[in-house]
Amino acid sequence: MVSVPRLVVAAPASGTGKTTVATGLMAALTARGLAVSPHKAGPDYIDPGYHALATGRPGRNLDAFLVGEDLVAPLFAHGARGADVAVVEGVMGLFDGRGPTSEASTAHIARLLDAPVLLVVDASSQSASVAALVHGFATFDRSVRIAGVVLNRVGSARHEEILREALRPLGIPVAGVLPRDAAVQVPSRHLGLVPAAERDAQARRAVAALGTLVERHCDLDLVLRLASAAPPLPAAPWSAADAVGIPVSGRPVVAVAAGAAFTFSYAETAELLSAAGAEVAYVDPLRDEALPPGTRALVIGGGFPEVHAADLAANRPLRGQVARLAARGLPIAAECAGLLYLAASLDGAPMCGVLPVEARMTERLTLGYREAVRPDGTVVRAHEFHRTTCSPPAGESPAYVLPRREGFVRGGVHASYLHPHWAGAPRLARDLVEAAA
Repeated sequence: MVSVPRLVVAAPASGTGKTTVATGLMAALTARGLAVSPHKAGPDYIDPGYHALATGRPGRNLDAFLVGEDLVAPLFAHGARGADVAVVEGVMGLFDGRGPTSEASTAHIARLLDAPVLLVVDASSQSASVAALVHGFATFDRSVRIAGVVLNRVGSARHEEILREALRPLGIPVAGVLPRDAAVQVPSRHLGLVPAAERDAQARRAVAALGTLVERHCDLDLVLRLASAAPPLPAAPWSAADAVGIPVSGRPVVAVAAGAAFTFSYAETAELLSAAGAEVAYVDPLRDEALPPGTRALVIGGGFPEVHAADLAANRPLRGQVARLAARGLPIAAECAGLLYLAASLDGAPMCGVLPVEARMTERLTLGYREAVRPDGTVVRAHEFHRTTCSPPAGESPAYVLPRREGFVRGGVHASYLHPHWAGAPRLARDLVEAAA
């Protein structure tokens, strides 16, 4: 059983202020001396980076599609071990899930965690209508408990008074009122917010400002009472060791790409590699001119290589080492940005040349959950999110079939646009470490 107080921060739609409130709550509660466990619903890699800055703990994702319903509560329990309170930031609108369903939605996660929901409402263009909106969300699905409301972008004291009066008959407490002109701006670009790892000091200042904003304008004592109302959760913490089985002998070194160009990685990936017997070492392709000593495998996750293409190209020594690692047949697992880095070029800038393709940016966003089949018949659930194109030439063995052919398998290289959550497919870690050994 897990008895950690917990709260899901949700909203009627994207762009309402979930990240502001969730990250601000994490920072404000941490500033109070509480150990706060940060979580994000869905496949987002960027928000957890800000959550980690706010709390000093790894930001972790909870995705009912990628890992399956049965793993959501155990993964939550794993991340929340030793925490005083857990804050889960939702994704999109509360009931927005896979296609027209609520599968993998914020509501789905809230139900699986039996967690109360704090609804963030953009009140900038409404007054009494806010009551109809909150009433609708509170009654649409009674298995999802709207425990409180945060009113965002409120224009004046009189506006706040009207909103509070309209909501009073619902009996749902107002846990915070954020002024319209108090927003903390976090820069964004073609795939969302700029990752915290690329901003460093500026990101830390932004997170601190969010914490101050929420501390001033939210009732933290009420928020903690709402979170404490969550009942014990019947779940045992997830274990990477149990997921991968007996460790491979020899402790082969598995390098994991990191740094500003490769920020997309789930926290459980490195935990699974380590549990499978690997010595995990990190390499920054923007700065490091050599792979870690003794590297026997390489994992290159997602990120923004298109933003850093010139600097990646300038690091010729590391590009050469990656190419030689591939030529030796050693395992390389590459997801999205990793695929681009292994290509011959990216927007004309030379990359590692492991794969015979030219990658380029486009105006088209490719986005969505995928259910893919590996060459060995294993079904893997994944997520795809990019604005680049990189088509394999005829005759190449695909990494997956969707039913379209996706990605490459060439020697020890497995590269595609798909992002699986390795906790939902722990054999990926086991196979890679066995091949490395």
